[in-house]
Amino acid sequence: MSSANKNTAQISKISFKELQIQIEEFRQKRDDLNKKTKNFITDLQAIDREIEDYLKLVKNDYKKRRDHWNDKVKKLKDKKIEYKQLLDKFIDEGKTILKASKKGKNTKKFVSIKQIDKKIDNLERRIEIENLEIVEENAIVDKIRELAKIKHDFLDEQQNNDYFRIERKIQIVKINLNKIYEQLSKWSNKSQNYHAKMHETYELINGLREKKKTLEEELIENKKAADSYHEQFLQVMNKRKKISKGKRPYNGPHSRSKTPYRKNSRRNDELEKMKREKLAVALEKQKAGKKLNLFEARLILEQPKE
Repeated sequence: MSSANKNTAQISKISFKELQIQIEEFRQKRDDLNKKTKNFITDLQAIDREIEDYLKLVKNDYKKRRDHWNDKVKKLKDKKIEYKQLLDKFIDEGKTILKASKKGKNTKKFVSIKQIDKKIDNLERRIEIENLEIVEENAIVDKIRELAKIKHDFLDEQQNNDYFRIERKIQIVKINLNKIYEQLSKWSNKSQNYHAKMHETYELINGLREKKKTLEEELIENKKAADSYHEQFLQVMNKRKKISKGKRPYNGPHSRSKTPYRKNSRRNDELEKMKREKLAVALEKQKAGKKLNLFEARLILEQPKE
């Protein structure tokens, strides 16, 4: 073997070894990045499921409960307005009755009943604290009985008195209004509580969406890097193949036969058809929320954005 042939063989041998090292390096980097791609897709699918769970919780629980209490509050507010109007009506009727009475006679009787109660209390206190003779104590007891009868007669009179009937109605309406205010406070708090839970959950969802956006950006960059290493891997593989066969890196079209070209074209068409079918299946799985494998995820990511 001539010296020139020896040098050529040595260079080819060294180049082949270097190419083999590059092939292993690019393959390893590509495979590592593909593993990261798979992990990114798994994490994104987990985030999608978590977001979906939170959205279902808001829709099927928190929102329904909040709307339920809001509806009850609205109806109770309408009832409150009715009672307030009724209260105003009774108050006006009471004022009209007093104005039509004879110089406020009924009002004086109403004041006197309080005075009777006060007199009875004072007399009972005297019996308790004073050292009275039997005669004095009996006289006080008789006085208390007399005052009690006056009070009883007056109360009987009130049963047929228009003003006091209105007063009783006013008191009943006020009691009901107080109950309505208490109920409104409780139901409003329940509604606000579920509204707050909705707000907190939407904050969590927004946080997950931000995290998803960041992961998607990292996935795209990772995929670009993996594709770059894969492209370099193919280029070096081609170089090694050419060296091993003793061919130039590029063969002109005249060296190719027509039959292999047609076979390759047909094979490419079949591969493209299979790729489209796999893509359609992957899109259906993604729409249904099913887990995608690495190949399916890559097919979707490689689709041009409209």
